Amino acid sequence: MAQTVLDQAWIDAEASPEDDTLRLRFYARLVEGEIFLLLQEEPQGDEIRPKLFELEEGPIVLAFDLEARLTEFTGLPAPYAAMPGRVLVEMLAGKGTGLGLNLGVAPSSRLLPPEILDWLAQTLSERPQELTSRITGMHPPKGLPEALLLALDQRLARMEGLARMAYLVGTSHESGARGHLLAFVDAAPGAEATLARAVQGALSFSGVEAALLDVTFLSAEDGRAADCARVGLRFDLPQPAPADDPETGPGLDPDRPPRLR
Repeated sequence: MAQTVLDQAWIDAEASPEDDTLRLRFYARLVEGEIFLLLQEEPQGDEIRPKLFELEEGPIVLAFDLEARLTEFTGLPAPYAAMPGRVLVEMLAGKGTGLGLNLGVAPSSRLLPPEILDWLAQTLSERPQELTSRITGMHPPKGLPEALLLALDQRLARMEGLARMAYLVGTSHESGARGHLLAFVDAAPGAEATLARAVQGALSFSGVEAALLDVTFLSAEDGRAADCARVGLRFDLPQPAPADDPETGPGLDPDRPPRLR
């Protein structure tokens, strides 16, 4: 079976154990990707019952980054729920349950203890500061780590339909401070929190302090959007094509995660 992006991220982190950026990148791939959680039984509506395994260290659940890997582990078809990795992390946080990831079937085979899941959930819950101070000038962004720019590009590419675009600009403030701002243009109603979490994830998993980047939300008619367009680095967010009714299986709607039973 071919290696996945999660496998490669772990291989890279293992090859350079002192490189915090590579380790953070592995966790980023985990929370950003789709995960298949092994269940005790088929889902009942929006409620799921993960299959628990009792170890000396405590209970764990099992999840895989490919459905085929789950089947390889069980040896036969088994009930599962597919969901974003971040949803699974948030479900398990604070419950004292670990995560067996790709156990025995992939290079990324890992046993993640509850403390790691709690830390990941805390990281995902943080968000950068929304702009509060008055900006006196804008200029092209300068000096931000390449890892952050790549992480922003990757994360925003998955935010389909949540905004038209975003501009990254350098800023000068009335206090004399200088910084950077990510301005989302025409965010979908109610999407601000999700977009802010995406930015926070890019910051956290790039090893960058959140203080380096403010976030704001503008309409296309706002004159500040035009100012951002003149000097900023533009990120185009994908726009949804007309489609039939969306899938509504357990875990597929990040705003309605499946409930554990």
